Amino acid sequence: MMEEPETGTGDEYSGEDVVEKEIRPAGLQADEGTLEDQVVKAMETCFDPEIPVNIYELGLVYRLEIVGSKVDVDMTLTSPACPVAGTLPGELEQKIAGVVGVEQCTVGVVWDPPWTKDRMTEGARLQLGMF
Repeated sequence: MMEEPETGTGDEYSGEDVVEKEIRPAGLQADEGTLEDQVVKAMETCFDPEIPVNIYELGLVYRLEIVGSKVDVDMTLTSPACPVAGTLPGELEQKIAGVVGVEQCTVGVVWDPPWTKDRMTEGARLQLGMF
């Protein structure tokens, strides 16, 4: 059980344990030439070998945060049983770390909310025949 801090300390327990993070829209493009643009282009070179669409267009990237030269990414997979679950996040991390201007990169896998085909860009759905 969580104890509530003393009143007046500035650390009052608000009763909110979960902070909602905005999920990045699939295919969202950054301003050309920015570090964000270069990171997105690196993500677009990463594919699940079973699906001929990059992970960014599939909507598997839920969060991209760049602070200075540090990049943090939250991604998901199409299924917890995905055969590349052990390798795809590391591959993405390596590709982003190879971008000029990136000094540190962390890629985490999240399962909430679960991925659905609604996360894909229209182009990805067209390419896969999923209307």
